[in-house]
Amino acid sequence: MTSLRPLGSSDLDVFPLALGGNVFGWTADEAQSFAVLDAYAAAGGNFIDSADTYSSWVPGNEGGESETVIGKWLASRGNRDEIVVATKVGSHPQFKGLFAPNVKAAAEESLRRLGTDRIDLYYTHFDDPSVPVEEIVTALDDLVKAGKVRAVAASNISPERLQESLDFADREGLARYVALQPHYNLVSRDTYEGPLQQVASRAGLAAVPYYALAAGFLTGKYRPGTTVESARAAGAGQHLATDRGQKVLTALDTVAEAHGAEVASVALAWLAARPTVAAPIASARTVEQLPALLAVADLTLTDEELSLLTVASA
Repeated sequence: MTSLRPLGSSDLDVFPLALGGNVFGWTADEAQSFAVLDAYAAAGGNFIDSADTYSSWVPGNEGGESETVIGKWLASRGNRDEIVVATKVGSHPQFKGLFAPNVKAAAEESLRRLGTDRIDLYYTHFDDPSVPVEEIVTALDDLVKAGKVRAVAASNISPERLQESLDFADREGLARYVALQPHYNLVSRDTYEGPLQQVASRAGLAAVPYYALAAGFLTGKYRPGTTVESARAAGAGQHLATDRGQKVLTALDTVAEAHGAEVASVALAWLAARPTVAAPIASARTVEQLPALLAVADLTLTDEELSLLTVASA
């Protein structure tokens, strides 16, 4: 049985891979999504990441499709108490921004779609500098006090605003952020390492990185001369043109071969071993894509292998 990891200072314990819900209701229909969710849970997974805006960018969608799929799955499987459900506020087309009434209204809609009475981990999706941190933190604290949210977290926020938010929460005795969702992977390290990571480390926050596989590049399927059919191929493929991208692939191949593991598993294992990281996020459109992601739970890299990847990605 894979050991669960504590999520910062919260009372939540999570599987070392968070299952990304961005594909549910987008590139994975309801049946595919249920199959992926079933396989993830069967492997011991308990940490599902969504957002109220997923997948509003798809023609005909209005946002909330991912939460709706997850809610239907939870209801049909009767496993709500076994799953840590994370979702986000601030980006839904009808609920943009982090002013207090909007945060509370959006939370009610997320609860309705998820078919639940509480959100386990509620992130501010993107910081809203037009709103004072005092208003944001107080609104989130109100949701915690009402029992509608168990723990709060932040994503896409500056080190300064994050520190300001933590200081205010501590000063006033309000719910403080327990986790941070940064953009972070082997080919994008400066998006987290440095001041933001330092704030998280000092405050005891758990990092739950998104784009953990660089939109698919770190699965190893993008190689010179290959064409990949994917909604994210343009973004992932651009890393092939960089010196860092080539060095990272070479290092990943070396380590993967040594373990008889998939390249994606190694990329996730490096990330899971980084300071402050509790669980990288990765999504699977099909059940066949899951084993390489789930393998991170049992793949331990040596210090030499970790160093090889760290140097290659510098």
